[in-house]
Amino acid sequence: MRNYLTSLCSVLVAVFAFSSSLCAQTQERPAAATAPGTAPTVDLSGVWEANMPGANWATYSFTPDIPTMTPWGKQRYLAAKPSYGPRSVADSTDYVNPTTGKDVGCLPPGVPRIYIQPFALEFVQTPGRVIEYFEFDHHLRQIFTDGRQHPKDPELTWMGDSVGWYEGDTLVVDTIGLNEKTWIDRGGLPHSDQLHVIERIRRATHDALEVKITIDDPKAYVKTWSGYRNYKLEPTWNIKEFICADNADYNEEFINKSGAYTPANPSKQGLKPAKPDK
Repeated sequence: MRNYLTSLCSVLVAVFAFSSSLCAQTQERPAAATAPGTAPTVDLSGVWEANMPGANWATYSFTPDIPTMTPWGKQRYLAAKPSYGPRSVADSTDYVNPTTGKDVGCLPPGVPRIYIQPFALEFVQTPGRVIEYFEFDHHLRQIFTDGRQHPKDPELTWMGDSVGWYEGDTLVVDTIGLNEKTWIDRGGLPHSDQLHVIERIRRATHDALEVKITIDDPKAYVKTWSGYRNYKLEPTWNIKEFICADNADYNEEFINKSGAYTPANPSKQGLKPAKPDK
């Protein structure tokens, strides 16, 4: 009888141990399923067009106000020659829009300026990554949502290093590692390589997208400031072909004069491309 009770207790202990193990495994699965990178929790997919009716400033900036700049930032701002905005000039040195209609520059607009270019954009979402596909010169931007962190010493690039995560109905995007060759907007607002951009992107309705942008650059601005862009869904649109070289009066001389490259790092662009037959 004693042996039977001993065996029965052993069996019950084993059953409880197995059940506890199974329960623990079951509890871990939901956590793993909601971990960063498994699947998008917000649907931003689709082709979007800027929708800023009545906001004349939206053609060149994210806000009608000029943020307060540091002496370094103000010097850069006054030296810029934009082709749009209140300080636009005919002999613009804008590396993207060198004049107000004759030419189109071929250098990347950078972040966040890429949102102001008057062309459509598309969001493509996959587990662990969001792709922004811009019609303007077919620029691509990768936003990693797989839980990774920024590199400790990021390479300075045109579009920067972007990581993101979902908070409720919002995709939050954190970007650093931007070089100083770009402007914040088309009006010539400057930035340094300390620029830190935070975007909060949400689908306000099925047909409306909001992008709230926060600019933090202590070298260029006295304090953090914000702006925004609104978009409307274009369900029948596709991203069309856009080849900058077909539309640009673009050559080595212009790039050198623009200041986008230092003399020690000239453009690899060769001779002016032939204009296509009309």
